[in-house]
Amino acid sequence: MQQPFLRRLSARPVYKNGLGLTTLALTLILVSGRSEAQTAAVMPSRSSAVTPRSDAVTPVPGWTYFCRHRPEECAVDPSEPSTIALTPQAWRTLARVNHQVNAMIRPMTDEEHWGGPDRWDFAEDGYGDCEDYQLVKRQRLVSAGFPRRALRMTAVIDEDGAPHAVMMVRTDRGDFILDNKRNAILPWRKTGYIYLQREGDTGSTWVSLGEAFAAPVATAGR
Repeated sequence: MQQPFLRRLSARPVYKNGLGLTTLALTLILVSGRSEAQTAAVMPSRSSAVTPRSDAVTPVPGWTYFCRHRPEECAVDPSEPSTIALTPQAWRTLARVNHQVNAMIRPMTDEEHWGGPDRWDFAEDGYGDCEDYQLVKRQRLVSAGFPRRALRMTAVIDEDGAPHAVMMVRTDRGDFILDNKRNAILPWRKTGYIYLQREGDTGSTWVSLGEAFAAPVATAGR
């Protein structure tokens, strides 16, 4: 996810409580290191759900492109549950898929990969950037029986103040984030990101998350 997306949203990361980008980045390094100790055998503690604003927003351009070329991947069955029961088996599957996809794809910008900015697609040749990782994870989790309606592509601002895409898994224990920056699956509040928008209930529309801020904490691996 690259700069045209950031400019379109006019998103300016405003870190609260005086936390600057340098401090935030250092904190996230500490958090990430501790989080790598997370194992699939350990169930996470209960988290919380992100509360979207009521207003719908236009999806990011890359998502619109993706849905135009792969409409079957964007079709959401409204009868599906919007959250999953986070059982030990489901948690192990999430951890396995997140780790496998992170390991199999090598990072490459859209400009280098596709010759243009902000193109969302599957990393079928083994290269991609943030959203391509998450789309592959989403596809694999759907194949494993997860409802697509509970797997929400999400646009955030990362610790460097740059646009970034993650996948938010909505569960009965809160919202958790699958990310290509780390193998640990974190509750959304423990990522340190600013949350801009995500898929809505139908897949075709997105909802605003109101720039909800997730402060990084040293207990992110729990």
